[in-house]
Amino acid sequence: MKEPEIQSVETANLRDKVLAALKTVYDPEIPVDIYELGLIYEIQIFPLNNIHIVMTLTSPSCPSAEVIPSEVEQKVKAIPGVNDVTVEITWDPPYSQDMMSEAAKLELGFL
Repeated sequence: MKEPEIQSVETANLRDKVLAALKTVYDPEIPVDIYELGLIYEIQIFPLNNIHIVMTLTSPSCPSAEVIPSEVEQKVKAIPGVNDVTVEITWDPPYSQDMMSEAAKLELGFL
């Protein structure tokens, strides 16, 4: 009976590490990390520590459209114990400034 509990603790710890890695990725044009910007929609952790991240970009014509997802993949893959990482870009729902954290809005002068 303890095994699922251990599994969930390990998953929670891995999720924290994934969040920490995502907070080191920045849009080169904005001095706020992509997590605080609200670009990360979903983080799924599957068996064998396979990670699936659903994210968006600030706009479809974002100049960093290829750089940011590959940086996300590299940084999450660098976490010890992570097996595989897939990054899916979505435009649904479309990004808006409402998705930013309070900290991001403060940093960018929106509050």
